[in-house]
Amino acid sequence: MQYLKQLFGLKNKTAIITGGSGILGGEMAKGLLSAEANVIILGTKDDKLKMKLNELKKEGNHVSGHICNVLDEENLVSVKNKILDTYGTIDILINAAGGNMPGATIGVDQNIFNLRIEDFKKVTDLNFLGTVLPSLIFGKLMAEQKRGSIINISSMTVQRAITRVVGYSVAKAAVDNFTKWLAVEMALKFGNDLRVNAIAPGFFLTEQNRTLLTNKDGSLTDRGKTITDMTPFRRFGNPNELIGTVLWLASDASKFITGAVIPVDGGFSAFSGV
Repeated sequence: MQYLKQLFGLKNKTAIITGGSGILGGEMAKGLLSAEANVIILGTKDDKLKMKLNELKKEGNHVSGHICNVLDEENLVSVKNKILDTYGTIDILINAAGGNMPGATIGVDQNIFNLRIEDFKKVTDLNFLGTVLPSLIFGKLMAEQKRGSIINISSMTVQRAITRVVGYSVAKAAVDNFTKWLAVEMALKFGNDLRVNAIAPGFFLTEQNRTLLTNKDGSLTDRGKTITDMTPFRRFGNPNELIGTVLWLASDASKFITGAVIPVDGGFSAFSGV
């Protein structure tokens, strides 16, 4: 048991979670706190960040937060310096910031030619560049330290064509490629204690997709029913079901794993529907 605790333990490790005030990012933060890591959540809205911090402090005291725009390089550098002033190191980065918007989603009565390119660009910037920029800012420090773990957030929309969410889908496909590319770059040029992997969540209810997948009375929409029918577990995931994979990829338990995209999806990506 002592060996397992050492393998999965993150005591005195410093972890940053972009999008940490969201449902999935917040749950990952709880998991890292349970493993005794120092956790810093980043978010764009002050009230939402404070609310999440109050919730997380019930799990442990080693948590703090900063307002940060993952598309603002100067903002990222400033936050990095503040974190270093407090903790002296950054060991783990989870790029959980992301999202979608109506203009980059094909409506029920629309087709691809109704796509708003400006919204499409905003969504691809947030999900893709919002992963690249933090990886460069915080990853450079990891390269200098010769150690660190970066965990990106992919999606089932990369595994197969999920209708309507075109902007989000192509951005997450780029995240997959960047994960593999950066994993190779970091290992070859800076050492094998630097790892870059991704988690591909299946379908979890969040603030952004709840109205697409469930009705006001809690029953499933047609889209929600199609998804659960295509998921062998026949349900959506619970956010805390991401924690085990996060701790594994963040810790020495996955020391020989890099460039991998791990599905946490109840079997969605494995099932043909037949």
